Amino acid sequence: MRDGIINVYKEQNMTSHDVVSRIRRLTGIRRVGHTGTLDPMAEGVLPVCIGRATRIMEYLDLDWKRYRCRMVLGRRMDTQDIWGEEVERVPEEQVNAVTEEQVRKAFEPFDGVIWQTPPMYSALKVNGRKLYEYARAGETVEVKRRQICIRNMTLEELDLHQGYDSSITFSCECTKGTYIRSICEEAGEQLGVLGAMAALTRTATGVFSIEQSLKLHELEELGENLPQVLTDIPEPLVSFGEIELSGRDVWRFTNGLTVWKKNCRIRRQPLYEQEEFPLPMREEFRRAYCVYGDDGTFLGVGFLDGERNELKADKVFRPAAEGGTN
Repeated sequence: MRDGIINVYKEQNMTSHDVVSRIRRLTGIRRVGHTGTLDPMAEGVLPVCIGRATRIMEYLDLDWKRYRCRMVLGRRMDTQDIWGEEVERVPEEQVNAVTEEQVRKAFEPFDGVIWQTPPMYSALKVNGRKLYEYARAGETVEVKRRQICIRNMTLEELDLHQGYDSSITFSCECTKGTYIRSICEEAGEQLGVLGAMAALTRTATGVFSIEQSLKLHELEELGENLPQVLTDIPEPLVSFGEIELSGRDVWRFTNGLTVWKKNCRIRRQPLYEQEEFPLPMREEFRRAYCVYGDDGTFLGVGFLDGERNELKADKVFRPAAEGGTN
């Protein structure tokens, strides 16, 4: 079984960790990790990294994620979704009075860089404990707001004037760490009738789309053909540039030594070298490159230092080359 990434379609009623455990059993490899938690009742795209591919997970923090969500009106839930306990509701006639114009106005704030407070029923850790552990124990803890970015918010279906069955279906793209459940609750508050998430599907994250995803039973049915659906390690790193090395410089890079910039053949510039990412990011990612040998072999990821005019390896994926004339 080679290293790579599997585009898994996570189904409802399982955690993201459940998926990782199944993939471990399926592949016989312990070193497995997913690239972003999906709630147990959410479904959709969950890229799972296998073997050395787990080393690129931190590089995918800049990936945009796309969701489709349905929210219902009239109730507030302790978990911000319909699978929790109801803590408040408004009269049904108040729900039926909501208009399309009010809905569109309520969703206007969810555009661009905004602040969001993670929900208590989430896997985010504070002081070494997950927030839902505090919530289940009836304990409170300070949760800091954080910046997220939302774009392409689209109201797809408005099923209004249906009492407590009234619903709004929307889709959006967002950065890592965005809680769609919180958007539902905040939009419901803007409307004055409360709201809760009723369905959530992640339709894409980075280069991985729902159209190419496979459910666990489909992966199990592949048997020995499972490696055929693996995405190669460098393919998701589309925001990084590309550099080609040859000769002794391959040896230098794979042995952790610097390479002069003049010896680097730059095939593609990093996306965020000039273009701005909407949130704070690691400055190194503005000059990060996927590094290849002249035979097309992926060597690893390196950061180019413009002031020193040198390339330095951050993570090497090809075993160190022997000798100095590779």
